[in-house]
Amino acid sequence: MMAPPSRLLPILRRCRSLSSLASPASKAVVYDEHGAPEQVLRVADVAPVQLGERDVCVRMLAAPINPSDTNRIEGVYPVRPPLPGAVGGYEGVGQVHALGPAVTAPLSPGDWVIPSPPSFGTWQTYIVKHQSVWHKVRSDVPMEYAATITVNPLTALRMLQDFVQLNPGDAIVQNGATSIVGQCVIQLAKVHGIHTINVIRDRPGSEEAKDKLKQLGADEVFTESQLDMKNVKSLLGALPEPALGFNCVGGNSASLLLKFLRQGGTMVTYGGMSKRPVTAPTSYFIFKDISLRGFWLQKWMNSDKAEDCRTMIDYLLGLVHEGKLKYEMESIPFGEFSLALEKTLGKHGSQPKQVVRF
Repeated sequence: MMAPPSRLLPILRRCRSLSSLASPASKAVVYDEHGAPEQVLRVADVAPVQLGERDVCVRMLAAPINPSDTNRIEGVYPVRPPLPGAVGGYEGVGQVHALGPAVTAPLSPGDWVIPSPPSFGTWQTYIVKHQSVWHKVRSDVPMEYAATITVNPLTALRMLQDFVQLNPGDAIVQNGATSIVGQCVIQLAKVHGIHTINVIRDRPGSEEAKDKLKQLGADEVFTESQLDMKNVKSLLGALPEPALGFNCVGGNSASLLLKFLRQGGTMVTYGGMSKRPVTAPTSYFIFKDISLRGFWLQKWMNSDKAEDCRTMIDYLLGLVHEGKLKYEMESIPFGEFSLALEKTLGKHGSQPKQVVRF
């Protein structure tokens, strides 16, 4: 075979170099079967991954442990990654490490990116995915916020905008107000001039929790026992009857929200922490024309909303940068993942959202 002309050798060497571009070896939190997260999860070494022409290699910086993550591991979430060898995690933030030779996205090494819409496998030190997966985000906010901006804050924003036309001066009511979605609802509503009535469970420290929510902008905060009365609307004072309610608890807590809603009001359920059904008196449907709806962020993002999703994420991170959106989190090193998991599972009492730093 004739040797290639000398002028082609640099090009051939470059092509061979590009074709062999690979990620560094990685570590990942993986599981091979569904079950209790503390029993089936393990940290494993992951071999380097070859980059395709339009792939981007990202060094992960931080990723949260969400309830939906543990539900996927348990096998009770509607959408789950294939087994065996599934890598946990669904959202997070990373830094561009390397680019495939034909990447056209406006990305450079060092940029902060998030998977948008979120995608499986963020609990690992390096990820290789097609350029279309990654959305560049601002890097002048704490990385914990960039890592958690999609699932909870975006849920709060969409629920405020998708079900009832709210105008400044209107009110909403919600339970689970100390959750991150609840905290985001309070602050996003405040930005848009919407009042919030908030319900929390009875627990030690409930007065302190009330104060924290009011500092975020909550108009009223009640424990469930305070609402054990026939006419809860007498508690509203000058606030208008809510047009919209958000339920993430179910059971009696959801019934309390229905008491507040005005004629023709809507209650949106996006979670069921009590694992009890939502029940509503027949009279609420007949005489008050109450509507019961549901919201699942993943279904919304899997429609034609990908570009809208990224615009909203930029908006939310802008609010974080301005100090108008904040929520409680605890950052833990990757080497202490087991402790972060235990805290998420409630084995150390009530804890802030756990965010793992890589």
